[in-house]
Amino acid sequence: MYEYAIAWDWAMFAVRWLHVITAIAWIGSSFYFVALDLGLKKHPDLPAGAHGEEWQVHGGGFYHIQKYLVAPAKMPEHLVWFKWESYVTWLSGFGMLCLVYYAGADLYLIDPSVLDVSKPMAIAISLGSLAFGWIMYDLICKSPFGNDNTRLMVALYFILVVVAWGYTQLFTGRAAFLHLGAFTATIMSANVFFIIMPNQRVVVADLIAGRTPDPKYGKIAKQRSTHNNYLTLPVLFLMLSNHYPLAFGTEFNWIIASLVFLMGVTIRHYFNTTHAGTGNPTWTWLATALLFVVIMWLSTVPKILSGETADATKVSESQQHFVTAEAFPKVRDTIAGRCAMCHAKEPGWEGIITAPKGVTLETDAEIANHAREIYLQAGRSHAMPPANVTQISDEERKLFVAWYENAVSGEKTQ
Repeated sequence: MYEYAIAWDWAMFAVRWLHVITAIAWIGSSFYFVALDLGLKKHPDLPAGAHGEEWQVHGGGFYHIQKYLVAPAKMPEHLVWFKWESYVTWLSGFGMLCLVYYAGADLYLIDPSVLDVSKPMAIAISLGSLAFGWIMYDLICKSPFGNDNTRLMVALYFILVVVAWGYTQLFTGRAAFLHLGAFTATIMSANVFFIIMPNQRVVVADLIAGRTPDPKYGKIAKQRSTHNNYLTLPVLFLMLSNHYPLAFGTEFNWIIASLVFLMGVTIRHYFNTTHAGTGNPTWTWLATALLFVVIMWLSTVPKILSGETADATKVSESQQHFVTAEAFPKVRDTIAGRCAMCHAKEPGWEGIITAPKGVTLETDAEIANHAREIYLQAGRSHAMPPANVTQISDEERKLFVAWYENAVSGEKTQ
């Protein structure tokens, strides 16, 4: 059974690697086309129907690019579609959600002090929220309210603020941030799958049939593409936040998430404006820096001050066998001397102000709930502690390995 933990960890690594690769491809192509679109030059010699062109140099060659707002007069023989980057990014991200948060719901998804629900119910809430988010967003965009894109984007921001607060009332802080990112990324990928690509297919079909394409399809796709452009950077922050407890594990985490969306707007506004050649709004960098300082200040108020403290003494049923294992007292003593000076609510190691990744190992329940991580990072590998600063011996690492493997196989550890 212990081989399962190793295989599971490698599966998560593989899916995470795929997710990062495809996300880079999607974000890179998105940013490239936004910059290209804004930097197009117009002149009288352009072909009929062409909106603008751009000359670019890269990799030792020159590229001549022209954009048609609706469509060219004749359908080209070879047409490149940009879609799989988005689809695989979402699918691999959903895979990570299943592998980490659904499979490990007791540890990563559910916080009984916030909402005490069963694993199936927590997963149902998670899935339902992602589906509801897309449906709600799409209906608003298609309503008359969506005709004014500026008004629409302001309203969507306040909706995201409410969603950020709502997730903190349902899940752990870490899961709340991850779900806010997944909520937003689902909207972005669904924009590509349900709106942008179908509209482009309609235009292509009209060209093939010899009909004049309706420009409304391009306009609708452009609106959704603009939303994706401004949502990209906040999604990246939210996905990375699970490595930084000061972001997700503090009293005002939902306000931090809300301010991150504003930083995404200020950063993208700068680049969009400069790419369009309409100005150099350096004020956006000051605004972004000030927002970040406010976020840093908000993170100094720990969640424990709100009274929302999880029961650190409760061992989940699925982890009970780690506490009852014969070797557990030795393991607990070893962790107290080698790990708990950092992995504590008030770390005693100089320079560490919060427990790394928010993992505390001060109680039996905390040790049992993180048994797999202890086994993989301090037993099977030498990842913890970094540089072996607390000088864990090989015998102590073997103790961690034997404790975990015998506990999962039901054997006694000497």
